[in-house]
Amino acid sequence: MPDDSWEPPPVLLAVDLVILTLRSMTLHVLLVERGIDPYAGTQALPGGFLSNASEGIETAAHRELREEANLDASRLHLEQLGAYGAPDRDPRGRVVSVAYLAIAPALPVPVAGTDAAAASWQPVHEVSLGRLKLAFDHEQILTDALERARTKLERTSLATAFCSETFTIAELQQVYEAVWGVRLDPRNFYRKIQRVPGFIVPAGPNQRTTKGRPARLFRAGTRTTLHPPLVRPGPSTTNEVHT
Repeated sequence: MPDDSWEPPPVLLAVDLVILTLRSMTLHVLLVERGIDPYAGTQALPGGFLSNASEGIETAAHRELREEANLDASRLHLEQLGAYGAPDRDPRGRVVSVAYLAIAPALPVPVAGTDAAAASWQPVHEVSLGRLKLAFDHEQILTDALERARTKLERTSLATAFCSETFTIAELQQVYEAVWGVRLDPRNFYRKIQRVPGFIVPAGPNQRTTKGRPARLFRAGTRTTLHPPLVRPGPSTTNEVHT
């Protein structure tokens, strides 16, 4: 027999954004300094609650991208990362957050949103090495987003989302090195890239001068899955990057 006294528990729904970009060949994440409690003065991922009961979750993510970073979701890679709903993740009550991973090249200096005192790009390794603490469970969300990006670089064309419309092989290699946190041999990397048809294609006759030498320009091809995959090297075969 149904229990007529049952009432749904009060649950708030929010979105959090892991926005990644490369700056000076280093992987950065957008962080905001919280201007209100809880965790006032602490760094956090940008995000917020749904504005009303009729707002969709992805719509809320697009809105937060505009409000927190002045970014147009249609011009970057955006995918849902997962849901985070531990009962004690937010001291204000039961809050379930749907996290999104966003990636784009050459993102501008951010502007703080309504609940933030400041917004800035921070090197991801500052969080990974424990030098920078984040509010709520945002360190776990960032860790999950990094592993998602690292894994997808092996089997999809996600790396090109970090690049401008045209790029050199060296710039594409910098993406893999920054996200994977390893050094790669340029000749071996070039050979592996060339084994994947349709991953990148020549961008016409244009060339860019790098270190005194002309470098051929490429753009993203139509292929979205990589076969054979670009397998992430293990620590025994590469040197990890520590900064």
